[in-house]
Amino acid sequence: MEFDKDLAAIQEARNAAAKAEEAAKILNDMSAEQIDSIVKAMAIAGEKNAKMLAEMAHEETKYGKVEDKIYKNHMATGMLYEAIKDMKTSGVIDEDKVNKTVTMAYPVGPILGITPTTNPTSTIMYKSIIAVKAKNPIVFSPHPRALKCSLKAAEIMADAAVAAGAPDNTVQCLSVASMEGSNELMHDDRIKLIIATGGPGMVKAAYSAGKPAIGVGPGNSPTYIERTADVKEAVEQIVASKTFDYSTVCATEQSVICEKCNEAEVIAEFKRLGGYFMNDEEIDKVCHTIFKNGHTMTADYVSQPATKIAHDAGFEVPDNTTVLIGRQGGVGPKYPLSYEKLTTVLAFYTVEDWEEACELSKELLTHGIGHTMNIHTNDPEIALKFMEKPASRIIVNSGGAQGGTGASTGLFPAFTLGCGTLGGSSVSENVSPLHLINKKTLCYGIKDLKTLVADDKIYQKYHGNETAAKGGNVDISAEELKNVIDAVINALR
Repeated sequence: MEFDKDLAAIQEARNAAAKAEEAAKILNDMSAEQIDSIVKAMAIAGEKNAKMLAEMAHEETKYGKVEDKIYKNHMATGMLYEAIKDMKTSGVIDEDKVNKTVTMAYPVGPILGITPTTNPTSTIMYKSIIAVKAKNPIVFSPHPRALKCSLKAAEIMADAAVAAGAPDNTVQCLSVASMEGSNELMHDDRIKLIIATGGPGMVKAAYSAGKPAIGVGPGNSPTYIERTADVKEAVEQIVASKTFDYSTVCATEQSVICEKCNEAEVIAEFKRLGGYFMNDEEIDKVCHTIFKNGHTMTADYVSQPATKIAHDAGFEVPDNTTVLIGRQGGVGPKYPLSYEKLTTVLAFYTVEDWEEACELSKELLTHGIGHTMNIHTNDPEIALKFMEKPASRIIVNSGGAQGGTGASTGLFPAFTLGCGTLGGSSVSENVSPLHLINKKTLCYGIKDLKTLVADDKIYQKYHGNETAAKGGNVDISAEELKNVIDAVINALR
């Protein structure tokens, strides 16, 4: 019997959920040592196949650069493994001998991984490894435009896991890529958690499925070159980041902000590195080429070289052009380049000082709120001031693509970057295996119930006399309050 595509997708999703549920039971009983052996084997398999998968992804999606996709596949496997190999994700993960608590980790159960077309193979390998490290099976719903390379990446992870001792169906990927299949898995009771990386619609659907979800919204990262910055180094890092896989990483810079005092030097450095500053007519042509419906990226121009974009927009640029740069007079619909551009195009702004840069950054981040911001400065105090900006990652003196994903910073190496509640995300960190576990705490009584109230000095201070009982004010100085708190802390030791 031959099903319609939507019915076939639904049936495949149901079968995958059932198989994942069985795999979860076996993974749950495996030791940490067994899991670590499986994860190591998966990472090695990913490294060995990084080039082949990069070539497949580029051929199928037509996005990015093969050499950069190889490095992203390395980040998602070998680099990731180094970060998690000693991480405790099962059994006792914490013990507080003073407060007599023991915390143990347990798997969440079968996970649904929704993956994008921009980073298909790296995202599948990364999510597979962090899921298994936390003893969870995972089922992928891939983007239709990256189906073949996604299936291959999942197959490599699955085969490596099983060969190292994991149960069958630890890693699965739907072969019929459709909204119907994704929707079926989202609402299947056997799926316990969703990790969604993709467009706003898919992320919103994941959060609306009625179960725990980790989703990430769009980025629109501004980068500010402050007056104390090393301009040459800053611009080199920005260009290296913006041209990395032709801007598929959501933490990549989208707008450059400099000051009037260093504007000429910044422009000169961009031109030295192949930056092409467009005139107003060229900006308008580029916006009509890469955007549809105002400021939504046209799929065919995601992650494309600057020379192709310029050519298709109707003007020619030098062959060594790396990025197209357009000066903008504000933020919002009248200035389309102020929005996210997952390709080799940057907006350019000039301000008087850091205060003006702060306000402009806030405006730009309203269209990618909660995600990432960059600042280049040699003034630590200025860097601290930007911690107040509405972004979960404030990257200092590093490129956004490499810094946000943890390749060039101390952040956890990841391809799912939380945006916090500002951006509608349940997490604000780079997602790791620790986000894919449940925690149980064993806690012993450490206070005598018979004297609990009598020994509570703060309670007695406020409520242990007639005035406090009647709701009157109790005068207590800051020094007295500190002494009371110190006494309570000492009493609990």
